[in-house]
Amino acid sequence: MASVPDQTAAVADATARDAASSKQDINPWSVSGEVGEDGKVKAIDYRKLIDEFGTSSINEALLQRWEKVTGTRPHRFMRRGIFFSHRDLDMILDRYEKNEPFFLYTGRGPSSDSMHIGHTQVFDFVKWLQETLDVPLIVMLTDDEKYLFSEKRTVEEVMGYSRTNATDIIAAGFDPKKTFIFSDFAYVGGAFYKNIVRFAKRVTYNTAKAIFGFDGSSNIGKIHFASIQGATSFASSFPHIFGEDEKKTASIPCLIPCAIDQDPYFRLTRDCASGLKFAKPALIHMRFLDALQGPGSKMSASDDNSAIFLSDSAKQIKTKVNRYAFSGGRETLEEHREKGGNADVDVAYQYLTFFMEDDEELKKIKDDYTGGRLLTGELKAICIDYLQKYVGAFQERRSKVTDAVVDEFMSVRPLEWKGNPNVPRADLVVPVTKPADGVASADAAGAPGEMSKNQMKKLLKEQQTAAKKAAKAKEKEAAEAAGDDEA
Repeated sequence: MASVPDQTAAVADATARDAASSKQDINPWSVSGEVGEDGKVKAIDYRKLIDEFGTSSINEALLQRWEKVTGTRPHRFMRRGIFFSHRDLDMILDRYEKNEPFFLYTGRGPSSDSMHIGHTQVFDFVKWLQETLDVPLIVMLTDDEKYLFSEKRTVEEVMGYSRTNATDIIAAGFDPKKTFIFSDFAYVGGAFYKNIVRFAKRVTYNTAKAIFGFDGSSNIGKIHFASIQGATSFASSFPHIFGEDEKKTASIPCLIPCAIDQDPYFRLTRDCASGLKFAKPALIHMRFLDALQGPGSKMSASDDNSAIFLSDSAKQIKTKVNRYAFSGGRETLEEHREKGGNADVDVAYQYLTFFMEDDEELKKIKDDYTGGRLLTGELKAICIDYLQKYVGAFQERRSKVTDAVVDEFMSVRPLEWKGNPNVPRADLVVPVTKPADGVASADAAGAPGEMSKNQMKKLLKEQQTAAKKAAKAKEKEAAEAAGDDEA
């Protein structure tokens, strides 16, 4: 009988975090800020979350390294602290610098027919990552989770949501050649299920209870779900993308862009990955897009008035923002002109930090608002214009996503990618497919099209040479380091 690792430390750590975060509640199922003495909900303290969760902040030095390694200015979400925290992002930059393989992994719990703009922000960022890094992306639709954690939804209902949500996700503009979207109900099995079971065997009930707050009334599906979400982090769960040789795929990590409330799942995953001798997933954490009602909350798919949905009309967007968006303005016009508004709690301004690209223009709006020169109604009008254009452009793209396009993204098939264009691929994975004419084609470098046997041999030789050079360079570095230690 295989032994289960000692998880006493993990349980103690989780218990301590629970006690420390009693004033604000951030977990995978609910988010609420601290309630002040005046009875008002405060904005979420993300600095406190970094300390409690034990993550690292995305500082200026990391942003500078990102630009140096990728040759691309950091996304506005990174520049503005919307993605504010990480685990091992520097390791991902190391791999990109050497063009060693890794992949992007993110997910969506389908709970309604239409996603809202709070959902799409992470997908917009992931699209930018895919374009910037040129790596494969795996999107997990956790329809099983939404069934297990709901008393009312049926299996058929959440499976239907998976299909419509996949359409929404595709409308973000992902490249089908390097994107695989899957539903848990449809994909669980084979190599993926093997990793789910491996993961599950390493997690005790006490650990799951301490980390996620389960009790005696929790159904066993909820307790088991962490192993499904975690197994998606392992490259060997996707042999059609990374190959069937686990000795090679075990070292391929993923980068998970997600909201900070999902971190408990992946703290556990990183612990289990070490025991399974799989690469630990890296994470980059996003702050929440506040609900219309203000700071200390996040948009909810179950509350129509808390969110701007991607199916909303221009008129609905205007009505929602004007009627429900929490204002940082003063009680009277005279007081606002004299003292200015509070941009830190004003929902219209906070939304602009997500949607407005121009840093200087955003700063001017904040200065004018806090200086009393810009009124709440004027600020809301600017926000409404941005949201209407964003949702309108999305609806136009979504109208072009046919059933055939969804089928393509959700089909089990090889993906194509190049990675760092300045460095030859360090891995020797060559996805080989057979087109309709039966002639094998390959694309180790990521460019589409058929290749002759001679071209394949030449490409493999180039990759092998690059791999040998990389190995020699690594040996040289190790020898130099050893010499320094002896000195």
